[in-house]
Order: sequence, then structure tokens, then C-alpha cells
Amino acid sequence: MISSDDQARLAQAIGDVEGETSGEVVIVLAEQAGHYREIPLLWALLAALITPWPLIWFTSIGTSRIFLIQLAAALALSLVLSWPRLRYALVPRSIKHAQGHEAASREFLRRGLTRTREKTGVLIYLALAEHHAEILADTGISDRVDAQTWADIVADLTGAIRDGRMTEGLLDAIRRVGAILAEHAPPRLDDLDELPNKVIVLP
Repeated sequence: MISSDDQARLAQAIGDVEGETSGEVVIVLAEQAGHYREIPLLWALLAALITPWPLIWFTSIGTSRIFLIQLAAALALSLVLSWPRLRYALVPRSIKHAQGHEAASREFLRRGLTRTREKTGVLIYLALAEHHAEILADTGISDRVDAQTWADIVADLTGAIRDGRMTEGLLDAIRRVGAILAEHAPPRLDDLDELPNKVIVLP
């Protein structure tokens, strides 16, 4: 998903921007936000419900044989549609977006971003299979920054990913998030690095 060298570059960039702020930046890269295993089965069952009617109307095949054809069609389609590319293509965009947001919210809590001293944690989350990117900020930052500011960063990041420049897009996002944090959460003399700077990669 991302090379160790690129992970090191991103971790260094996080460390650099955190040196200018009391905020914390965490990056989570997930191969997928959800598995959607039920999707192939639902489509296969739908196709199986349709399969008998042309056979009933236009052939003289017996009922028992139609049932076997119906069963075979359901099994074959469920296997074919389980291929990851097809499976994700069949999932409605709204469901993928909702799944991505839910996963990002889970990671926000799991990675301790709600436990920083000044509530200044920011998560940059990517779910590659869903083509979903999201930035979540704790209340110490989110209350001071317009939602459109985060949306603009996400739009540029997703554009870079589409162009095959994921690392460069993430580096730019880190710098822009860092500039926001530096403005609204300047560094303190007693500031501590509260969260790891490494990139968290999920299967």
C-alpha cells in the first residue's frame, strides 16, 4: 500500500509540523473500511429470483430442473461477484462513504485523539478500497476551523491519490493541517509529543 521509505517521509513530516504546534497529527491508512461480504450474496439471490421466469415462459424445462439451474446460478454469481474489484463496484457510493466515516470515527477514538491535553488531535484517514479520505479534529481545533477548510484539504488529497501521488498528497495535507494547528494551537514551553508520529497502516 505504501513503502517503508514513504512511511518514514510522512512520519518525519508529522514530526516537523508538530514542532510548530501543541497539536497532534495521526495518519491512518486502511486498505478497506469494510468487507461488504453480504453484497455478492444479495446480488446473487436477486439474480436467482429472476432466473426461473424466462425458463418457465420460453422453455419446457421441468420444475425440478429449473430449481437446480436457479441454485447453480446463485452459487456461481456469489463466487464471481466476491472478486474484490466487482464487490466494491457493486456497493453504492453512499454506503461506502458511510462505512468510511464510521471507520474513521472508530480510529479517532482508538488512536487516543480525544485524550490530548488541549483537545487538539487531528486524524487524517484514508480507506483506499472505498476511495474515501477524511479529516477529523478534536473540539479544541474543530470549534475554531470552518468545515470547508478540511473539505478543501480532503479534495486536494483525493485528487492526488487519483493521480497516483498518494505520498505527495499526504505530505501536502500534513503541512496544511500543521499550519492550521500552528495558528490555533501554538507550541507551549512544556509541550510533549503525546501520540506516535508513525503512519498507522491497516490491512
